[in-house]
Amino acid sequence: MLYFSKAKQISIWLVIVLGMLFALPNFLPEDIRGSEDVKGRLPVFIPSKTVNLGLDLQGGSYLLFEVDIDSVRKSKMESTQEEARQLLRGERPILPARNFRISGKTVSFKLSRPEQLEMALKRLETLNEISQTQLLSGNTNRPFVITSDADTGRISITVTDDTLTKQAKDAVVRSVEVIRKRITELGTKDPTILRQGNSRIIVEVPGESDPVRIKRIIEKTAQMSFHMVDSSVSVGEALAGRVPPGAKLVKTTNPGEPDLLIQRRSLVDGGDLINAQQTFNQSGQPAVSFTFNSRGALRFGNATAKNVGRRFAILLDDESITAPVIRSPILGGTGIIDGGFTVEGANDLAVLLRAGALPAKLDTLNERSVGPGLGQDSIRAGSIALLIGFVAVMIYMMLAYGRFGLFANTALVANVVLILGALSGLQATLTLPGIAGVILTIGMAVDANVLIFERIREELAIGRTPLNAVETGFAKARSTILDANITTLIAAMLLLLFGSGPVQGFGVTLAIGIFTSVFTAFLFSRMLTSYWLMRARPKTLSL
Repeated sequence: MLYFSKAKQISIWLVIVLGMLFALPNFLPEDIRGSEDVKGRLPVFIPSKTVNLGLDLQGGSYLLFEVDIDSVRKSKMESTQEEARQLLRGERPILPARNFRISGKTVSFKLSRPEQLEMALKRLETLNEISQTQLLSGNTNRPFVITSDADTGRISITVTDDTLTKQAKDAVVRSVEVIRKRITELGTKDPTILRQGNSRIIVEVPGESDPVRIKRIIEKTAQMSFHMVDSSVSVGEALAGRVPPGAKLVKTTNPGEPDLLIQRRSLVDGGDLINAQQTFNQSGQPAVSFTFNSRGALRFGNATAKNVGRRFAILLDDESITAPVIRSPILGGTGIIDGGFTVEGANDLAVLLRAGALPAKLDTLNERSVGPGLGQDSIRAGSIALLIGFVAVMIYMMLAYGRFGLFANTALVANVVLILGALSGLQATLTLPGIAGVILTIGMAVDANVLIFERIREELAIGRTPLNAVETGFAKARSTILDANITTLIAAMLLLLFGSGPVQGFGVTLAIGIFTSVFTAFLFSRMLTSYWLMRARPKTLSL
């Protein structure tokens, strides 16, 4: 039990040294810890970053959003209606239909010629075509139920519950991805974006004390599209209710400008954008340059070539930013958006376009900011609590167990260093509850040593020799300590799985601390004790 092979000793010391190296950047002065010179001196496998500080320690912004699931369903119904309309009109012969209506999960309309019902149903059946992705995943459920009335020529397309549920789940997942891209594009450090429940998203941005800009960037759906302006009727007539089929009225972003009548069908949308940058136009005013992929460039080039002399509108979230006249075909796949921007506004729009559009509207449920001063106060208070607890425990162990207390204190220092090294290596975030987890771990590590030392005392009391008493004490205390740590580890895992934010921060340090405590108590502390016993060969133990 007290014998350690060379390989075992080397392994234990290797873990200790690696922990120290991973923790090293945290002890360097703040002004040099991130310098290239320091990074160059450290081995390549050692993280140059320190432990990430959470929102409550560093200060920053906290926002809680909820994905508007109703808007996801509404969008699905509207796209289904438009897709059905295009299928009926997209090829010869055109199948005219009227009275398009959305009611709940059903899109219904009436064919102008009921005798064309069979042909219409055949075209609409393409809505239920199963993609290759669905086949590979084993999902062969039809997304739509199509019914008809042969006498009246009425057709109803009902979206299945499974399809709507999947649409909602996908919207939340894609929203998290888009938010992460937007926050990353802003250059913020160590943001946290988490999904909470079925439709909520938590965003934490350390170091950003004003959440207004972050909120503005995140909330904007940023669905961009290009549409031809419809000039078949005047805007006044459209406002009076005479909107032509396939057209719609949209607001403009510039105050004082009238609404704009555009064609519903887009020439190209934001999904074909591959880049967007803040730039300046020929007049020196801030603008946004954009670049399409090959498909978007082809579609945009063809559309502008066919409509020279007409206006087209650039829409962002169903509002017209600008509506220039097409002077000549735009064939290069690039262009510039002039919208009376400020430099910050143009940069923000470029960020939104690069990150992509949100699949649904986001509602802000909660927002708050933690000032850097409050964060520093939290660090100071937590550090003082950690230091006082650490010193008090070390003094007690020295007074209660003498030389063995020194071994326990050495293991305790190693334990804290290993926790810090693990947090740095994993790039985990340390929160105020996380500091509480470290303090709790110190207590648990001491508990393990106290159990071992008390068991050794019992063995000495019944007359065992020092070497035999120590060996038996470590052996008999092992199962008790392991049982206690395993049950605590289960609790920590539950906190990690089902908790969020600060609760997870506590769970992270607690889980790491359990592993390091068991390691230092049963391996490192025992090895130190073994070194002393083998060399000193004491006849009696003062314990």
